[in-house]
Amino acid sequence: MSTPSIVNRRDLDFLLFDWLRAEQLCTRPRHAEHNRATLSAALDTAEAVARERFAPLNRLCDEQEPRFDGERVHLPPEVGDALRAYCDAGLLAASHDFELGGMQLPTLVAQACGSLFKAANIAISSYAGLTQGNANVILRFGTEAQRQRYLPQLLSGRFMGTMALTEPQAGSSLADIRTTATPLGDGRYAIKGQKIFISAGDHELSENIVHLVLARLPDAPPGVKGISLFIVPKFRVRDDGTLGPRNDVNLAGLIHKMGWRGTTSTMLSFGERDACEGELIGPPHQGLACMFQMMNEARIGVGMGAVMLGYRGYLAAVDYARDRPQGRLPDSKNPLEPQRKLIEHADVRRMLLAQKAYVEGGYALCLYAARLVDDQHTHPDEAQRREAALLLDVLTPIVKSWPSQWCLAANNLAIQVHGGYGYTREYPVEQFYRDNRLNPIHEGTHGIQAMDLLGRKMVMQQGAGMAALAQRMSQTIEATRSDPALRETAEAVRTALADLQSTLAVLRPVLAEDPVRGLANAAVFLEACGHTVLAWLWLEQARVAAPALTAGPHADEAAFLRGKLQACRYFCRWELPRTQAQYALLRTLDGTPLDMEAGWF
Repeated sequence: MSTPSIVNRRDLDFLLFDWLRAEQLCTRPRHAEHNRATLSAALDTAEAVARERFAPLNRLCDEQEPRFDGERVHLPPEVGDALRAYCDAGLLAASHDFELGGMQLPTLVAQACGSLFKAANIAISSYAGLTQGNANVILRFGTEAQRQRYLPQLLSGRFMGTMALTEPQAGSSLADIRTTATPLGDGRYAIKGQKIFISAGDHELSENIVHLVLARLPDAPPGVKGISLFIVPKFRVRDDGTLGPRNDVNLAGLIHKMGWRGTTSTMLSFGERDACEGELIGPPHQGLACMFQMMNEARIGVGMGAVMLGYRGYLAAVDYARDRPQGRLPDSKNPLEPQRKLIEHADVRRMLLAQKAYVEGGYALCLYAARLVDDQHTHPDEAQRREAALLLDVLTPIVKSWPSQWCLAANNLAIQVHGGYGYTREYPVEQFYRDNRLNPIHEGTHGIQAMDLLGRKMVMQQGAGMAALAQRMSQTIEATRSDPALRETAEAVRTALADLQSTLAVLRPVLAEDPVRGLANAAVFLEACGHTVLAWLWLEQARVAAPALTAGPHADEAAFLRGKLQACRYFCRWELPRTQAQYALLRTLDGTPLDMEAGWF
């Protein structure tokens, strides 16, 4: 069995350079040392390391899960070798300052590089991704002493990082966490409590593990307004970055999940011997606001991971369908006629086209969000920076949840294309499905993201974020309605946007008066809104592909561009119409699930 490709590089280049114009970011002072050649070189390096060092270990990480012998966690040694190759290539600090050992790559390109590792081996890439998020929190909210103590170690891979939020009795309800932080009088705090489902919470892939832990001070008010954030390393760290004695952070056990098996999922105990020390980062009682820096990055990362797992399944399904002969076409009357390749059958093409629409559309969504991060931080116009921040707020729950639902659906279809072989471990698509099934749960369920989208993001600042999104969508619609090749698609997106806006007009007053009823069907809103956004992003891709096709490209390029246009047509003809019924249901304020009493089940 051959290893499937980790990405269609032409698609990635199309999204980065043809559509999002990544090289334009090099005109900004922060990225002035770069040009298209250096950005492409970074992608080449990432693709090579991902393909050569990460991808060959994907099955190994699935079969040889982390093992805890009561004292230490054991992982295949090849995992550490792969991570060292990643760090040696400078990718852990790709977007950071030159002074910190980084490359000052635009976030867009750094995220694209990271996506290749998620495609190659989601489990190993998790250790790096969590470390990057951890370092970003310390960079933004830490004191100068904390930054000097931890950042060089984290960005070089000498230390790795986690975020420790969830507790057994609280689950996703962070208002109910019980971990405590008691001042010791010298700037240190005694940390005591338990955390669960902490990814990368223990291993020996680095010299140290830096946990960012949510806990409560003695004077903390109840609820989320009483949560503070603490740096709690596995080994205490001296001011010069060298290791001190072991901290009282203990592994209570490993959790064994259906997928993502190569990443340690841990139960951690802090302060079993009353000797766990941590240090406050950020203001007291503002821990959740600080942690949201890492949580929002993680949500975008979850969406990107879901895309890339779906993408790998799609590429594997295309390869299999091209090679596998089976059956004959419906008009064949001769049983002795040679069998046709799977890809010649209409229903197989339908399944492949659906996968293409989901994964390439999801890729566009995640990279668009990364481009917004760049605009938020480096755009020369302050108004554009504010608008990018608004758009990012609105899109983040969609970026997390839409790929987690629909790129998982792509994995499901990839198994179906393989037929009975798809369920076997001799082919990779069953692992991609198992790995991706975790993403609807990671970093907040669909329901949590839906309430965030409808209950917060759609009404914040009197709906300013949605207004900015609608303006951008309308600009695309107006720019494409005059093109005969795109007119039908543009009109479909216009209708869906109008449906979204009229639905919000009904829901907004209900959200203010009766939020329980107003949010009862939020998951339906998230799905419909997500499909509307994806239809717009497909129209955006078609807007670039259509004129390029008329320029007379060579045969392979023409086939690629026609594929883009056909996937756009598919999404807006086959997928987008489902939102009409969803928006209509939402406007009726239907209470069927809400009114179902517990005793009736």
